[in-house]
Amino acid sequence: MSHSELAVETLAVREGIHRTPFGEHSEPLFLTSSFVFDSAAQAAARFAGEDDGFVYSRYTNPTVRAFEERLAAMEGAECCVATASGMAAILGCVMGLMRAGEHIVSSRSLFGATSQLFNNFLAKFGVTTTYVPLADPEAWEAAIRPETRLLFLETPSNPMMELADIPAIAEIAHRRGVLLVVDNCFCSPALQQPIALGADIVIHSATKYLDGQGRVLGGAVLGRRSVVLDPLTAFLRNAGATLSPFNAWVVLKGLETLKIRMDAQSASAAALADWLEAHPGVKRVHYPGLASHPQHALASRQQKSGGAIVSFEVDGGRERAWKVVDSTRLLSITANLGDTKTTITHPASTTHGRLTAEARASAGVTEGLLRISVGLEGLEDLKADLDRGLSAAR
Repeated sequence: MSHSELAVETLAVREGIHRTPFGEHSEPLFLTSSFVFDSAAQAAARFAGEDDGFVYSRYTNPTVRAFEERLAAMEGAECCVATASGMAAILGCVMGLMRAGEHIVSSRSLFGATSQLFNNFLAKFGVTTTYVPLADPEAWEAAIRPETRLLFLETPSNPMMELADIPAIAEIAHRRGVLLVVDNCFCSPALQQPIALGADIVIHSATKYLDGQGRVLGGAVLGRRSVVLDPLTAFLRNAGATLSPFNAWVVLKGLETLKIRMDAQSASAAALADWLEAHPGVKRVHYPGLASHPQHALASRQQKSGGAIVSFEVDGGRERAWKVVDSTRLLSITANLGDTKTTITHPASTTHGRLTAEARASAGVTEGLLRISVGLEGLEDLKADLDRGLSAAR
């Protein structure tokens, strides 16, 4: 059966399985650094890229390939190249596709480490970045230069839960001859498929929802074979930002429950966002599933739900926000997200803490902002714990 005939949840448990002669039902884990050749001629052919067999686990491994095939099927992509982490995926995308003197147009609302990569590292090698408002397609088009190679965005954004109109920005990118890269970490293919909406490349931090239980690091770059496969494989072969077979195996098992987890966590997030919006200790809630969100209609068109991340603001700045965090007893105080355990984060002092105050303000990351990654605990338990924190802060 073709991928288009199967549901995402079916692909999540059936795609990428290549059984060995032992006939195992679960995916095998290939813990080997290298592979044996039948002859010197076969070794030469594989090193030359003329034979599609495995060579060395820095860039070819059966377990990693199983993960790549499964995630590509779920995203509707022609191919996937796995990396050691989400940040390695972004770095590999840029290093594989760009050269010195070229230009990126990026949304202002970005994960802090992505901004740091663009500003402090890529800039040293002649790759420049212009930042524009995520939700303003005219600003995206106006920022494109002759040397622009990529448009880069994450939607929903971290941590403001702002959305990009993927089809509108894709139309601009294709008309101007540049590639649109979408970080799909917050939604995963269970809730959003950017390639079907016009994106050329999708980025994932597999560390988040794809694994789903906070166990391992991983990343992925997906898209057309002609765009992604050779440049990213060459990057891994020579730079070594490789996903380990063990981590690939763990994420493979995480993908099997992705749809179930995302549906349950998103439902709890929607209910929690409603409750927070009515709480006297909360100034504002940022959640695309709320009717009050300025892009709620867009979220309804391109996402299957509002997702499992809720951000909200409290009065009183950092002191009041930290009081909320420190007064909770159930929520985990950690910057990771996408876990089955609910986490709470103060972005201005953690994930976005290395940005300048001006950059944080431009991205909307205030000192009173808190981000919740909703897990699988009982909803009433989450409400009670947050109410404890909000009441203490008041």
